[in-house]
Amino acid sequence: MTIATQPQTAPSEKATEHPHIARVNDVPVLRGSRIPVRLVAQMYRAGDSVEDILLSYPHLAATAIHDALSYYLDHHDEIEQEIVAHRVENVIKDTGAQMDERGFVSFKKPNNG
Repeated sequence: MTIATQPQTAPSEKATEHPHIARVNDVPVLRGSRIPVRLVAQMYRAGDSVEDILLSYPHLAATAIHDALSYYLDHHDEIEQEIVAHRVENVIKDTGAQMDERGFVSFKKPNNG
């Protein structure tokens, strides 16, 4: 039996007031990279400089990192809520996963009854 599948289409980007930031599935990301603004904000809050962030993501331009930080400052509450929602303890709780004493996360196998 042959199963036909629909071709996968990339999620569409919605422009924001920031030239290097788009919304994809309602998440603000660096345009064309799918790197969420929250990740750049977390790195910056942890003490990383723009240059440090560029070392981690050399394919990005400094202007994009600066724009992500500007977006973070303009949308502080929204990005802070995303950061909290993506903390490991919240993701584990929301997905029903378990973390062992070594920090390994496991997920229950879905029932394909």
